[in-house]
Amino acid sequence: MKKSPKTQRTSPLLGGRKILPRPVAAGVTVKDLIDNAFCAYNGARLREGARLLSEKMLAADSVVGLSVSGALTPAGLGMSCLIPLVEAGFVDWIIATGANLYHDTHFAIGKDLVAGRPDLDDRRLRDEGVVRIYDVLFDYTVLLDTDLFFRKTIEAPEFQRPMSTAEFHHAIGRYVAERERVIGRGRKSFLAACFEHDVPVFTSSPGDSSIGMNVAARGLFGNKLVFDVNADVNQTAAIVLHAKREVGKSAVWILGGGSPKNFMLQTEPQLQEVLFVDERGHDYFLQVTDARPDTGGLSGATPGEAVTWGKVDPDQLPDTVVAYVDSTVALPLLTGYALTARKPRKPRRLFRKLPQLMDVLRAEAERGTRKHEGKTTRLGHR
Repeated sequence: MKKSPKTQRTSPLLGGRKILPRPVAAGVTVKDLIDNAFCAYNGARLREGARLLSEKMLAADSVVGLSVSGALTPAGLGMSCLIPLVEAGFVDWIIATGANLYHDTHFAIGKDLVAGRPDLDDRRLRDEGVVRIYDVLFDYTVLLDTDLFFRKTIEAPEFQRPMSTAEFHHAIGRYVAERERVIGRGRKSFLAACFEHDVPVFTSSPGDSSIGMNVAARGLFGNKLVFDVNADVNQTAAIVLHAKREVGKSAVWILGGGSPKNFMLQTEPQLQEVLFVDERGHDYFLQVTDARPDTGGLSGATPGEAVTWGKVDPDQLPDTVVAYVDSTVALPLLTGYALTARKPRKPRRLFRKLPQLMDVLRAEAERGTRKHEGKTTRLGHR
């Protein structure tokens, strides 16, 4: 005889929050809107991400790394979101595309970008000297003047040596901050904010941007500036090791995907697989992306997949969130939520600490390598 279905809810799966949101009212705060009305689908994932960020990632025992891909700064998100996050101490280190840093500089040197439309005639734009980033427009001379700023700046004696991209951006940030002061339009550059708060800013592909193009061009004429990508790999790993050994937790906040995402996550395999340091992976993972996972691309790869590479601690998978939302929508919401939910944190000023962090990394890598090579030798004699 067929059993009749149970009439009483007994499954523990039904113990979640009831979907009974209040009507949205005038004057609602970003935090209240997300907590109340983002009940399901990617809205719920964004709410989970906002809570993960504010309750765990921004705790005193967590170091937050932010990766930035896409064209976010020309859309104004450097000014509206990244600067407030840096100034609040909510971002401790950054990996960004060179393009985001190049376009960030336009504003600092007094250049304007304007809102346009994505359906304009690009042949007419070219004829009239107008450059388009989807629906953002600016005069072609903005590029030329920004190129000139970088070429002139890197002629200074302090740039005549190999350096990591964090060292380069910190040095450039001082010039950008000074240009802002002279122009008098206020804080416009998040690179300048990072300089003043000693937030290390790395670029995973330094040759893949107009900044790298100008550095390469000056190299043809004897300029000694060279980006030390080995230093980038080791300094980022040293920051993560510091987070795990000295602070407590390592949190990664990923906007988009691409090369910055991988460069941030590869810090753990660098420690575990290459340097033989005893580690398990990042503790908190928050990604905002519009990339699908089923195409096999890194931009859409899930935190579960990252576990298999050692990038994310398998025990911390419950503290991972992926929201499939455009970063230009999600970042302002997450920024507003975090600034409402958490008090500002004291800046960690990790840039100042990089030499000491590298000493710790080197010592742990030497111990790990000796131990690993000892095991390999013993196995070889069997």
